[in-house]
Amino acid sequence: MGRWEPDARERLVRAALDLFCEQGYENTSVAQIAERAGLTKSTYFRHFRDKREVLFGGQDQLLELLTSGIIGAPPSVGPLAAVEAALVAIAVTFTEERLANAPRRQAVIAGTDELRERDALKMAGFARAMKDALRQRGVSELDADVAAELGVLAVRRGFDRWLEDGGDFAEVARRALEEVRVAAAELQGAE
Repeated sequence: MGRWEPDARERLVRAALDLFCEQGYENTSVAQIAERAGLTKSTYFRHFRDKREVLFGGQDQLLELLTSGIIGAPPSVGPLAAVEAALVAIAVTFTEERLANAPRRQAVIAGTDELRERDALKMAGFARAMKDALRQRGVSELDADVAAELGVLAVRRGFDRWLEDGGDFAEVARRALEEVRVAAAELQGAE
């Protein structure tokens, strides 16, 4: 049996992260990434639209999973329980490979204004997808907005915790959402 070899997409991600860490995001070209991965520039563009997408690839899958998680939640559950179903649905994308690459990926994003902006847009897209899915379930606009924003906060907090401790992202995200829920309730009681 042969030795497992990472697919082209994984090789491109690893090569990009190596180069971004070595010489900076701005100083790295798509051609350099492809060459480091032992692939062609056209192969790069078969997997990613542009240089940023090597760091943000898979967003379409996450949006689909968030939406299907909310829409597929039992009709009897409330908005936050539907958001929890969405967070559980995206857990399949939180793999060991992703965990291994995440610290370097986060460092590259944190060091570049353009990438921080792209990350913020990604989170806004998550909120919009969750809100739209909640609206499809008949949730009022304001309740859908609040639940979606709490869901994004739970994703962020859960992701940070997952980076520190690893484990099952579904459980980490559930705990993060519960903490957000409790904090929101405490804010209401503090007034």
